Amino acid sequence: MLRVLIALACLCAPVAADNLRIVDGDTLDLGGIRYRINGIDAPEAGQKCKTDTGKDWACGTAATDALFALTRGKTVTCQELATDGYGRIVARCFAGSTDVAREMVAQGMAWAFLKFSDEYESDQNRAKAQQRGIWQAASQTPWDYRAARWTVAAQKAPDGCAIKGNISSGGKIYHAPWSPWYNRTKISLSKGERWFCDEGEAVAAGWRAPYWK
Repeated sequence: MLRVLIALACLCAPVAADNLRIVDGDTLDLGGIRYRINGIDAPEAGQKCKTDTGKDWACGTAATDALFALTRGKTVTCQELATDGYGRIVARCFAGSTDVAREMVAQGMAWAFLKFSDEYESDQNRAKAQQRGIWQAASQTPWDYRAARWTVAAQKAPDGCAIKGNISSGGKIYHAPWSPWYNRTKISLSKGERWFCDEGEAVAAGWRAPYWK
């Protein structure tokens, strides 16, 4: 038990702002450690949602911007809760004293991930009643968005492994089918680029997800 408490204390240590990178609306890097924010699922970077008039708006970009604004200039801390199948630490994160997940849901910038936690369900109900952000109109959930994109991409990918492992000036970066850059990314096996069957495989091989902020 003592070892666990020490580990959690280390993860909760304040991290300087220059060591903070926003991956997307529900994932961030602190001091080189990747954290998946517990209890929420934000729109993917390239995802569009609907307004109350039926028009599209870039809810994925808005969610990334919201997390950036929420953490900018703040002391950010994360407490480890678990590890997901992609090797990311699932954590409760704070910007100062603000629960990042709760605020993202309250702003209508993320869904409460009720499949795994009901902690933010009441915050989601209020955001929905106020038609904030993603609740302006019925919009596709990020988990359905990912599944739909994967189904289409897997039909064309080798052995159905639809994640593209690209090598560029930014290093080894993988693009899942829901990445805005997915269709523009070409794979050259002769250059060491490759296809992956899931994000965990890509991370284990040394590739990372793109930063969107």
